[in-house]
Amino acid sequence: MRIVILGAGQVGATLAEQLAGEANDITVVDANAVLLRTLQDRLDIRTVEGGASYPSVLAQAGCADADMLVAVTNNDEVNMVACQLAQSLFSIPRKVARIRGSSYLGCADRLFRAGAIPVDVLISPEQLVTDHIEQLTRWPGALQVHDFMAGRVKLAVFKVRASSALSGHAVAELDTLLPGVDVRIVALYRGESHVPLQGDLTFVAGDEVYMIATPAHLEAVTQLFVGHRQRYRQIMIAGGGNIGASLAARLEARFHVKVIETRPERCREIAGMLDAAVVINGSVSELDILTEEGIDDVDLFCALTNDDEANVMSSMLAKRAGARRVLTIINNPAYVDLVDGNIIDYAISPEQITIGSLLAYIRKGDVTRVHALRKGQAEALETVVHGDRRTSRIVGRQVVELKLPADVRIGAIVRGNRVIMSHADTRIESEDHLIFFMTSKQSLKQIEKLLQVGLGYF
Repeated sequence: MRIVILGAGQVGATLAEQLAGEANDITVVDANAVLLRTLQDRLDIRTVEGGASYPSVLAQAGCADADMLVAVTNNDEVNMVACQLAQSLFSIPRKVARIRGSSYLGCADRLFRAGAIPVDVLISPEQLVTDHIEQLTRWPGALQVHDFMAGRVKLAVFKVRASSALSGHAVAELDTLLPGVDVRIVALYRGESHVPLQGDLTFVAGDEVYMIATPAHLEAVTQLFVGHRQRYRQIMIAGGGNIGASLAARLEARFHVKVIETRPERCREIAGMLDAAVVINGSVSELDILTEEGIDDVDLFCALTNDDEANVMSSMLAKRAGARRVLTIINNPAYVDLVDGNIIDYAISPEQITIGSLLAYIRKGDVTRVHALRKGQAEALETVVHGDRRTSRIVGRQVVELKLPADVRIGAIVRGNRVIMSHADTRIESEDHLIFFMTSKQSLKQIEKLLQVGLGYF
């Protein structure tokens, strides 16, 4: 695909890196020559220096021949104008825009459509991150939880602890440990290495296990890993920005929520938006504030400011002061590797969450959902298969018959209202939703080829 990316910030640069490695023709536009030079030094891409909303710059970037425009600058208005130009001047088939302003998002259904501002795909990083954190509050004990089929199927990541009932048992014993529970392990990582799944493989403390399950069965899986179903009661949010305020609004009906914000005027604004949550003016880097607000009773501390260093330091302080679990937003990818998992329980990367939502519109085939995992090295995707045994390499065949790469597994199949965990003898039917897990994106081309439908289908 020929893709023009507007904005060479963290999201734009990461997207360019991922897509360039997949044999796409990528052009990045930005007014910052230093950022562009840095990208060109690392990637085989084209760059254009200039304003992302200027017709002449877009023409120079090759918009006349582009298949997709992705506007991810830091300015909502520039992104919207660029999409309008992409439609009016260049007739680009698909236009993606990052929009952060809550005023725009509040009327998105009327604003971003044909006949108004022609944005085909709307990306709101703040909303995506808020959704992700809210998922984690519903499943305490899971490191990550991702939705497929509107939440009917979930991919959950758990860490095996020394005290876990799973520790020391083999993969083949999972059915005995979870009687009547149908789940599918799709990957296991030991440290940074992927370990091939075999029946005699034994779980050891520290293993990260990726599992597919329905919400009902995920309850039993959680108990297996953490010993009992933990529930949050007290949640403290550090930072009253868009994410912090939005998260507080979603959680205040289910939890006791406190928001700590340094700016008095923002405190007053947030207080007017919330019904039950408590808003406190102060700094979470001060131990006295945390102690006074009962940090030792907090089940989950969320550091959600725009400052990575402040987030990490306040999380470490909160954990040592008594918070049971801490969650930290980290924008700089280099910091993620430095975070000690024993201190910070959840390290959230907004760019990876955002990238995953974009990839669903770039992947070939009828792909409905993509989650980028393990810093973009792994991927889980949901796709719909079409055709019959004659026109498809998948439809009408059992899973064992499929020529899947060694690092690819089918976790689950959704057929109408049924969720079917994938087994060797499971037969795939037309219009099934398949949930794939790839431990290496090198297999992506093979999967896309496998999903292609023959000419006889049309």
